[in-house]
Amino acid sequence: MSVAVEHRHVEVNGIRLHIAERGEGPLVLLLHGFPECWYSWRHQFAPLAAAGYRVVAPDQRGYARSDQPGDIAAYSLLHLTGDVIGLIHALGEERAVVVGHDWGAPVAWTTALLRPDVVRAVAGLSVPHLPRGAAPPLPALRAVLGDGFYQQYFQEPGVADAELAQNPTATFRSILSGSSGDSPATDPPRPWVVPDGATLLDTLREPKELPAWLTEEDVEVFAREYAHHGDRAFTGGLNWYRNIDRNWELLAPFAGRGVEVPALYMSGDRDLVRGFPGMDQVLSSLDRILPRLHRSITLPGCGHWTQQERPGEVNAALLEFLAAAP
Repeated sequence: MSVAVEHRHVEVNGIRLHIAERGEGPLVLLLHGFPECWYSWRHQFAPLAAAGYRVVAPDQRGYARSDQPGDIAAYSLLHLTGDVIGLIHALGEERAVVVGHDWGAPVAWTTALLRPDVVRAVAGLSVPHLPRGAAPPLPALRAVLGDGFYQQYFQEPGVADAELAQNPTATFRSILSGSSGDSPATDPPRPWVVPDGATLLDTLREPKELPAWLTEEDVEVFAREYAHHGDRAFTGGLNWYRNIDRNWELLAPFAGRGVEVPALYMSGDRDLVRGFPGMDQVLSSLDRILPRLHRSITLPGCGHWTQQERPGEVNAALLEFLAAAP
């Protein structure tokens, strides 16, 4: 798919971030998740730009064409939210609406939490805002889902890195298809759990045919974008997972602080995130967790890749939200 966007690099916090941008007007920052890049927002550039917004989608720290620091500790949420604030200012703006999907959503929520003076409004796709709990997340999730829980599986440096980088095309075909609303594995939705002795890709399995929303060209674009880091193609993104418990420690000073800006949440009813322990209670309490919640939208039959699987509905909801944002 041809996407009429401009590409360049911006220096932010001592690293170079690749950005794709289109349009003029108030800034809307689109933050991708794992394992993705700017191209995950290919369906959003034109509609949002046509509505009068400056749309910028970076490859976040460690991904695709952006720099990949070698230190695992350089991928904490404080680094990632710092990149968002730095990028907004590097683009010559004082404020922005921040939209995040998957891992991009916690970055968006946390940036809004810490810097409501910069974030005018925030939207999260797939992952809702999760207030800081009383204990580190990974041990609790491991106790329920076992050692094969994918976030636990990702912890050992080099293991998932090598598996996913061996054949990026096959990796993207498996992960994007296996977590979509078209996959039998998402009915009902449940988090990835790798059986003992197996790999993640053994578990997800490469499909014979791609779902209608994803083309072979799309898969090849993702694979090409990831080629910039060779056999470490997925390491930057995996390092985000390796900071999960560290993020809990670092955000201790902000425990109890809420998201003060207008918020939108959107997810599919077949999104694997809905299968996480306790997620039903979180989703039923969103209006308390997000006191300025504009809307919470559930997309029937949609899986994890919200804005790629259902671009029309996502774009309409984003435009309505943006129009209402102060």
